[in-house]
Amino acid sequence: MQPDHFYYDNKIVRNFAIATLVWGLIGMSVGLLIAIQMYHPAANMGNQYTSFGRIRPLHTNAVIFAFVGNAIFMGAYYSLQRLLKARMFSDTLSKIHFWGWQLIIVAAAITLPLGLTTSHEYAELEWPIDIAITLIWVVFGINMFGTIIKRREKHLYVAIWFYIATFVTVAVLHIVNSFELPISAFKSYYLYAGVQDALVQWWYGHNAVAFFLTTPFLGLMYYYLPKMAERPIYSYRLSILHFWALIFIYIWAGPHHLLYSALPGWAQSLGVAFSIMLIAPSWGGMINGLLTLRGAWDKVRDDATLKFMVVALTAYGMATFEGPMLSLKSVNAIAHYTDWIVAHVHVGALGWNGFMTFGILYWLVPRIYRTPLYSKKLANFHFWIGTLGILFYAIPLYWAGFTQGLMWKEFTPEGLLHYPNFLETVLRIIPMYIMRSIGGTFYLLGAIVMTFNLVKTMQAGKLMSNEAAEALPLLKEKENKKEFWHRRLEGKPITLLVASLIVILIGGLVEMIPTFFINSNVPTIASVKPYTPLELQGRDLYIREGCVNCHSQMIRPFRSETERYGDYSKAGEFVYDHPFLWGSKRTGPDLQREGGKYSNAWHYNHLMDPRSMSPGSIMPQYSWLMDQKLDTRTTAAKIHAMRAVGVPYPANYEQKANQDLEVQAKGIAANLAQDKIKVNSDKEIIAIIAYIQRLGIDIKNKPSK
Repeated sequence: MQPDHFYYDNKIVRNFAIATLVWGLIGMSVGLLIAIQMYHPAANMGNQYTSFGRIRPLHTNAVIFAFVGNAIFMGAYYSLQRLLKARMFSDTLSKIHFWGWQLIIVAAAITLPLGLTTSHEYAELEWPIDIAITLIWVVFGINMFGTIIKRREKHLYVAIWFYIATFVTVAVLHIVNSFELPISAFKSYYLYAGVQDALVQWWYGHNAVAFFLTTPFLGLMYYYLPKMAERPIYSYRLSILHFWALIFIYIWAGPHHLLYSALPGWAQSLGVAFSIMLIAPSWGGMINGLLTLRGAWDKVRDDATLKFMVVALTAYGMATFEGPMLSLKSVNAIAHYTDWIVAHVHVGALGWNGFMTFGILYWLVPRIYRTPLYSKKLANFHFWIGTLGILFYAIPLYWAGFTQGLMWKEFTPEGLLHYPNFLETVLRIIPMYIMRSIGGTFYLLGAIVMTFNLVKTMQAGKLMSNEAAEALPLLKEKENKKEFWHRRLEGKPITLLVASLIVILIGGLVEMIPTFFINSNVPTIASVKPYTPLELQGRDLYIREGCVNCHSQMIRPFRSETERYGDYSKAGEFVYDHPFLWGSKRTGPDLQREGGKYSNAWHYNHLMDPRSMSPGSIMPQYSWLMDQKLDTRTTAAKIHAMRAVGVPYPANYEQKANQDLEVQAKGIAANLAQDKIKVNSDKEIIAIIAYIQRLGIDIKNKPSK
């Protein structure tokens, strides 16, 4: 039989590699800017478009979906063709995928600084961009499965199992988490509210980490690590256990982000139980990778690409051990809302995702350009400066997290809070924030050096756009009943896809169906009323400015929190919150009982110049709120949309909503005038004050001590 002659498409790999480099530098630079703003808020240059709350989601989206996303596609397009012994199904679809993904990233880079955000963590992009993501993801799926179907290799290697699970799970996560009711071209409200919205968001958020930052990178590890080491993967059977256990267990663990919250206790317990079980499959993958290098440690010492891979696997092991430990309620009680979580996330992001991406780039670019790497010394320098960057980043934040958690909970012998002023707990960790930015600078410097090294490599060689290859055609064989069951499954990609879909759906359905359809899980509270039109507009401004990035709205049932903030939060308080705003980090105090604590004048001055009311505060100024006029043209549409998702506004209330808005706004402006603050009632600052003053007043506050 004569072999088929064909060509691998290296041009699409090159395109995604360049995009990875460009967006990586941009995303890391934005990350460094917001790290500096954590101790020097004036670093936003007084500009609303570069303030922390607006560009923090820009940083996360840039590093996750632009830097890491392009790296996934780069690695997948290269490995898929060689594992399947076939060119990608369609060059046209490859190009649509590449340029469509870049346009989505550009749209994110424009809309997020403008404050156009849904506020859902890792899913901040508004509904038109969500639709575009769906379409481009389908293009990628068609291209991948088209290639699988026309392959010349019967069995699908383990890397492809992970690519398939990534495709199907990310599709499910994105669609379920993106049920939004559009109000305008760039504004929508989630169909879910409060507790249900929180459950969906962290089911998505945790599994975005699982199936966008983990499973595709495990697929890349299974292909590139054996190639770099020139050794077979340690254990095929371990890879089977690793794959199926990981995708089944991971999907259940989302509720561990909501421990001690208003989420029903049974859902929290499920999240904890499955989080602990995650250690086994996660470490199974790490061990399979590290043991692949047994007997090759001399090569590791000399090869920078393998050094990056070893540290990446080590970081993966550390992060996937720490995650389950943080899901233990006793640990979570101290760690949650602190910088400990930020350190944990960045060990995974900088070590696992970043270093594996760097290792693959160093290995792959010289091969498609048919030339040696420009400088091995620069690659080794990058490895060491990057490793130092991770250490300088993570260790101070761990220290800061321990400090915060313990200071928040400390009482005096007399039974009073030892640190009743939240700001004091912030000022103590400023040196750690400075050290974190130094670590970020080191890491960014390493990425710049790598970019220089790879650009020089590209200039020295010539891209082999179409790499010649040959392989025997795949013949239809009679099924061998004696063949190992998983080997048979690997020859049936659609069956593997369906099996993966069923496995990942089980956990989500078990957790969501009772929460959505059994009313006792979210008991209502009669005194909780819908927001007034002005408060609703103010809430949207709060979302626009990214206040949820620094302030939680979830008081946990700890004495340290009820003494500091007031009565603990109940599920029924959030039934009209589309979206929920519980937050995941406290750089400032919790605001769930903020209404009525301070005067309108205090809030006005605090927003205009935080340090005038709280000396030493690291909160940025929001002077533009006083200058910008509130857009009341959207009020009627917002009221109508809220009614559509279940908020009990009276029929046709949207027709008089702006009248009520104006009355309430004039009342706040008049109250400010009594304190000699002159501001027009139609300014945005009036609306955001109205929203803050509403927080928690439907539930009687417990006096703070």
